[in-house]
Amino acid sequence: MLPIAPLMIEHRLIEKLIKLMEKQAKRIRKNKLADIEFVDDCIDFIKTYADWCHHGKEEDILFRSLKEKKLSDEHLKIVNELIKDHNYARRITSQLVEERNNYMNSANEAEKQIISFEIYGHLKALVSFYPEHIKKEDKEFFVPCMEYFTARQKKEMLQKFQEFDGQLIHKKYQELVKEKSKSTKEEQI
Repeated sequence: MLPIAPLMIEHRLIEKLIKLMEKQAKRIRKNKLADIEFVDDCIDFIKTYADWCHHGKEEDILFRSLKEKKLSDEHLKIVNELIKDHNYARRITSQLVEERNNYMNSANEAEKQIISFEIYGHLKALVSFYPEHIKKEDKEFFVPCMEYFTARQKKEMLQKFQEFDGQLIHKKYQELVKEKSKSTKEEQI
């Protein structure tokens, strides 16, 4: 199996969530109120699965390994574009988190409706972003970039991906405890 196979499998799951997000965005636009439970699930999925797990393997393993190679100008350009894409998705997700928090802290229905429109906009931005990003990786980049690696390097990369995934849940909950500890200390002051 090529190391890009797990990444492409992850893309299929991300695409499924994106379709659900698109339907939810339409509901928000129609009803003028957000389903915060759904928004929370999307935030968790995007931050944990799409970014930490998926983009993490790409950036920390695949792209880092590629930077050690003599890439064509075209492939180097695509790597840099993909990194910018990941940063864009992180920025939109952070804005979605902020609007979600504003929604939860809003005092009245009219305020919730205004904030819901902001949430709608961020969901739509992610819905627009991911299909093109995935297409770029799947169709233009992943297969050709495998030619830079030997069979042994591909096998080692696949092993690194598996190790990365194995550590992910531990990192997530270490971060959670760290964040909760910090907020508890702030409350004591």
